[in-house]
Amino acid sequence: MKTKIFSHLLLFLSFLGHTQILTNDTIPRIAPISYEINGNQVVYGAEMPPLNQIAGAPKAFYTYYWEFGDGNYSFKEKPVHQYTSSGTYEAKLWATNNYDNGKPPASRPKSITVSGASDEASIDTNSLFIEDDDLILKRNCEPIPDQEMVFITSYKNTNNYVSSGKLYLFYNDNQFKNDNFILEDTRLHHGEKIIPLPIISETLSQNDDHTLLASSTHTILRNRTLFVQDTIKRKNLPLTLEESKSLYRNYQVIAFNDIQPGEERNIFRTLKTTPEMIKDTSAIVTLRSIYVPDGNFDNHTVKDTEMEIVTSHDPNKMSSNSWLMNYRLVRFKRPKFKVRFQNNGEGPANTIKLEVDTPDMFDKSTMQIESMYPECRICPKEKEVNYSCLDTIIQKDKIIFQFNKIYLPGSQQKNVTEIDSTKGFIRYSMVFNKKFHKKNTKSRTAIYFDKNEPIITNYAVTRFVPGISIGAKAGYILVPEFDKQSEYFAGATISPFKSYRGYLQAELLFSTASYEESRSFEEYTNLEDLEVITEFTEITKYQDISVYLIPISYRYNINNFLAIGTGLQTKIDLSRTITQETTGIGYSNIPFNEENTNFERDELYDSFDTQKNKESFTNFRTGVFIGMNFGTVRIGPSLGVRYVHNFDNPNSQIQFYGIWKF
Repeated sequence: MKTKIFSHLLLFLSFLGHTQILTNDTIPRIAPISYEINGNQVVYGAEMPPLNQIAGAPKAFYTYYWEFGDGNYSFKEKPVHQYTSSGTYEAKLWATNNYDNGKPPASRPKSITVSGASDEASIDTNSLFIEDDDLILKRNCEPIPDQEMVFITSYKNTNNYVSSGKLYLFYNDNQFKNDNFILEDTRLHHGEKIIPLPIISETLSQNDDHTLLASSTHTILRNRTLFVQDTIKRKNLPLTLEESKSLYRNYQVIAFNDIQPGEERNIFRTLKTTPEMIKDTSAIVTLRSIYVPDGNFDNHTVKDTEMEIVTSHDPNKMSSNSWLMNYRLVRFKRPKFKVRFQNNGEGPANTIKLEVDTPDMFDKSTMQIESMYPECRICPKEKEVNYSCLDTIIQKDKIIFQFNKIYLPGSQQKNVTEIDSTKGFIRYSMVFNKKFHKKNTKSRTAIYFDKNEPIITNYAVTRFVPGISIGAKAGYILVPEFDKQSEYFAGATISPFKSYRGYLQAELLFSTASYEESRSFEEYTNLEDLEVITEFTEITKYQDISVYLIPISYRYNINNFLAIGTGLQTKIDLSRTITQETTGIGYSNIPFNEENTNFERDELYDSFDTQKNKESFTNFRTGVFIGMNFGTVRIGPSLGVRYVHNFDNPNSQIQFYGIWKF
């Protein structure tokens, strides 16, 4: 009895423990903000909840993004910010959980009141702009469906005069059926205003010398200098806006005024990724930003921000812009791939090797490196050098990229505060082989930091849109059960374009057919003094105009030249003409005794009769079929044969046909 009670107690405690675990999993994680104020200087921090380590992944960690409420921000864990004006500010924190299961922790905004004014620059506002850069775009994390991310737009006045202009953001690519983002909030700190997209109008072409000219007479501004522009610098603003509107469904326009020479400003936007956001974790979405530094001129900067869709925050990732391609046009396309990596160690990495699985459909010899970080030269072949370089090795089924003699600090390394400095990437492109099939591929990368065990990335997937292939089909139908039968048909098929193996196909065919049915019978007539026998032959001729519908069939390409298929066939006669001819041949006999059975030919009792009838929408039949094709079965001409078994008489039908798929 005691044993039974003890076992029940253990079961109850186990249930309570299990319930507690489930309950804890459902409790949202909170990261409350803490701070210390010393005059106009504030030291920020947060109490972070424990991380739920992803099994097999590197050690989980948090990354941080802070907004201080005055137009400045920081990515440090515990930033120190110095305000330049007294007042009350709302500080916000977004923490990102890397290599962690679950949603990121939430933080409530904190109202901070500081006193004492200072003209000194904030500790966290060192300029990020280099040389002639005037637009910098950042984000706090990669987009995950149904979560928030922050998009930071930093712009700078590189003119030598005070100017006013516009900033454009285009989002939700038209290439995707569903919206990827909802623009939840825009935080402006310098008097900017959100305005409608202006009507495109002609403005002055450019202001190359950054100088305003004044005159009491009518003059024309002319270009005084000619210089080579960066690829993101453009001069035809109306063309850029029209192009952007064709690529994106949504946009936001912000007007700014009186930005001083050399002044830098920040705009913060909260983007909520939609639950309908494409779930392909190797796909790339884009945001387009356009900066017009002076509204009087067409000079502008265009930057497209690529973002990989993720299901968890993993800095080591592979992605491709070719996650969904049109097979008819891929020969004119150069797919791009990107491998991102982060050193999460306690010390720097000097050698990083990326072993990238590469499907046979790509021509590895055409591989070109588009960009990389850390930036370094390409290693010379068969020669050792004592400088940083990137070595590339092409093998049968993979491409190996190896960064040699570099310095990439670790995220756990002492005195490393800028998390971006621990990250790197390689972006490359290549074309398809001359002969490749329409099939999906998967690639992933093994990342080696020095002599450590590899980190395996996600799969980068390439897929093809089904496309549409229209086929012209014609042939002859044989029905063994009919006499003097002939039937010809023609029609069209629809199927995915040049499918690799299995696919579905539908068909619509029209036919004209003729056949005969005959029967013989006798009629006996007993007259007063005469017996008559008439032998009848009845021939029924049918002429049909029919429609065949194959609503669905499954076809499988064994190779480029042989395919098999099976499916369901339905048929209905749109019109049927029935002509019935009955011919009678008479015989008579004059009986003179009971044994006289001698009938003689008697034309007097011959007869002939014809009847004609028309019917519409009749003779509905269904059946199943199996068949095969020979020829260029994926695209182009081929010949085929198909056996159909109807559920009603006549049961058997054999089709011989030719088809040409376009």
